[in-house]
Amino acid sequence: MHRIWLMYDPRRVMVALAGFIGALAFVIHFILLSSQRYSWIENGTLSSAQAPVGASSPAMAAEMSPLPAGR
Repeated sequence: MHRIWLMYDPRRVMVALAGFIGALAFVIHFILLSSQRYSWIENGTLSSAQAPVGASSPAMAAEMSPLPAGR
């Protein structure tokens, strides 16, 4: 396995790999943005049918607040 690094420069391979993974991430995000279900920009809020199970009622949404209740 070490001989493959004699043929290819490890720095160039790592830069190419990082570029490929970055480009793949952009492509995946743009595909999700173009879909109607997963577009988080056009659909600012979800309907109660599409929302997660716990967030459908206001009482459950209050329990999921990121900060604890004040004293």
